[in-house]
Amino acid sequence: MRKQLSFRSLMAIGIAVSLHSTCFSQTNSEPDALSTKLIRMQTDNPFFSASKLHLQAPDFGKIKHEHYEPAFEFGMKEQLEQVQRIAENNELPTFENTIVALEKTGETLKRVQSVFFNMSSAHTDPTIQSIEETIAPKLAAHSDDIYLNKKLFSRVEQLWAKRDSQSWNEEQQRLLKEYFESFIRAGARLNEEQQTRVRAINEELSSLTTQFQNNLLAITKERGVVIDSVSELDGMSDADIAAAKEAAKAKGLDGKYLLTITNTTRQPVLLSLKNRETRKRVWLASANRGLGENGGLDNRPLVAGMARLRAERARLLGYSTHAAFTLENQMASTPVAAFKMLRDLVPGVVAKAKSEAVDIQRLMLVDALQGEPQPWDWEYYSEKVRAEKYKVDENLIKPYFEMESVLKNGVFYTFGKLYGIRFSERTDLPVYHPSVRVFDVLSKDGEQIGLFYADYYQRDSKRGGAWMDAFISQSRLLNQKPVVVNVMNIPQPAAGEPTLLSLDHVTTMFHELGHGVHGLFSAVEYPSLSGTSVPRDFVEFPSTFHEDWAIHPEVLANYARHYKTGETIPKDLLDKSIAANKFNKGYETLEYLSAALLDLGWHSISESEVPKDVESFERELLKKFEVDYLPVPPRYRTSYFAHIWSGGYSASYYAYLWSEVLAADAFAHMKSIGGLTFENGKIYRDKVLSRGGTREVMQQYKDFRGQEPSVDALLIRRGLK
Repeated sequence: MRKQLSFRSLMAIGIAVSLHSTCFSQTNSEPDALSTKLIRMQTDNPFFSASKLHLQAPDFGKIKHEHYEPAFEFGMKEQLEQVQRIAENNELPTFENTIVALEKTGETLKRVQSVFFNMSSAHTDPTIQSIEETIAPKLAAHSDDIYLNKKLFSRVEQLWAKRDSQSWNEEQQRLLKEYFESFIRAGARLNEEQQTRVRAINEELSSLTTQFQNNLLAITKERGVVIDSVSELDGMSDADIAAAKEAAKAKGLDGKYLLTITNTTRQPVLLSLKNRETRKRVWLASANRGLGENGGLDNRPLVAGMARLRAERARLLGYSTHAAFTLENQMASTPVAAFKMLRDLVPGVVAKAKSEAVDIQRLMLVDALQGEPQPWDWEYYSEKVRAEKYKVDENLIKPYFEMESVLKNGVFYTFGKLYGIRFSERTDLPVYHPSVRVFDVLSKDGEQIGLFYADYYQRDSKRGGAWMDAFISQSRLLNQKPVVVNVMNIPQPAAGEPTLLSLDHVTTMFHELGHGVHGLFSAVEYPSLSGTSVPRDFVEFPSTFHEDWAIHPEVLANYARHYKTGETIPKDLLDKSIAANKFNKGYETLEYLSAALLDLGWHSISESEVPKDVESFERELLKKFEVDYLPVPPRYRTSYFAHIWSGGYSASYYAYLWSEVLAADAFAHMKSIGGLTFENGKIYRDKVLSRGGTREVMQQYKDFRGQEPSVDALLIRRGLK
């Protein structure tokens, strides 16, 4: 998940997390108001003024690559001048002349960064990558120039000292707290020598992060598996084989087939490939990414460098580790709490995975394969077990999950029932790629709530995974309505073929629009507290909560229709699909736990403990936490773990499971009080989705639920109880 960042969150990003590279910058020039005015007058750069399109949506018809760098440079200079005026104000600091004034700064920079950083992920190219490499260290330094401004911090500190004697409302108190803590965590109280070193670390980290991200996109292309004969693809559907043939042809490999590598260690194609050697090639291509294999790109030096710099920065700021620094302002509060949650699950999850392996080995013996399953065997044979136990074949289900029906009759239907909204497609707004679609989001009475962009198809210019972003964040102060985008990587079908989805892709569409409505329903005053501006281990709660509606009987009955006949999915197939949804959860939970423990392990070491041998460190870490089970590797290995090295989830990948505890408990509660109704949706919208960061998040949860969550619903959701 990613969103457009406000002033405070953009400034904090250079210290707290890294969303793509970092998200703010510096200029070394002295403020010069006249020069910035002249620059504005001499250019037609579309970022230099608010878009004239509906709700200030980005004008992709006018935006060109050559506009980015000048807009970044001007935007940084403009904001530095604005901030300096606040710092130099001779009047006593007030909430209005300091905090609100800061919220209003950086308008040009916000416009360019909201577009650029989505493009760097969703539709990049060598020019954008080059710009990012140039601008990233400047953005990091700009963050430091503001957060390490002594006069500015003094004004914020004075307001903090008298907070208890003021009549500020809850949202104002929260905003001041966020600012004060962000200054402290940036190093505002360090001495000059320490601040100089923090600046250098932030700048170097931004460069390494950008390099890692760009490498990962190149590696994904590099690791595609070329297949010579169609016989090696036995088990794949005709449509998938046709898509592989077209993918190879696009690369100049006529007569061959190309299996592309997706984001995670496991690959969807492994479900259907009968040829064991082909499965092995695909899995090894995925699992050995970023290790420099056969002269390929090597991410290990970047990973070690980032881990070392993060640990050093944490020490300078007074924390034992980067994990301790990161988790201080999360729901978990400490690495101990995060580790405990994960480790408490390990014994039961490992036992569950090993029990699942018994059935897999039984079916492997039918094919004369003895011994423990290999990682490339698990998904193929687990799918056979699933078909045997539940009499469900993925290829029989997919025709009922045609993408247009899933989107309109499933996702939009559900959100309409819950929140009384409707989505109306429009074609008059320019987009950044022909496959991107735009929808008005309207209330029951037709009032505009915001705009929703949908970018669902996989392409070479897009990084792996799925996420939400915001081109415009809601704010009453700035009179802005939200403009959000969902990005996914659904394989493009062959020309003329329908887009038939796996259940995983279906639930991801619900998940990402869950993030989307967290931004769309935001109803706050200040942009820094808008939408998804909440702790990492809460931000996945609204998105995960919406996943389970994908398999809710009423919802399924509305969208799960055969793309040719229109026939509703048969009840027995529907019942089996719902039951089968809990299948293989030992595997899925263990691969997640392994990745989450890897993340915390990397970020719970000092700079002197950063290993020279990345792979040995990884193996020892998995063994230490007793998750080193050969058939079930981590969902992400270190060398391509984008979430934690370039995606903002360092020491926070555990947050998905933490949030899932909340989501499962909340969904079970909503089912118990009537389920899919507007009345229930209104409570959830009012107490959670509209609040952004204006209230402490556990209090938000209790406002909705009436109590703190229990883990019982999670265990049931994952089939572990």
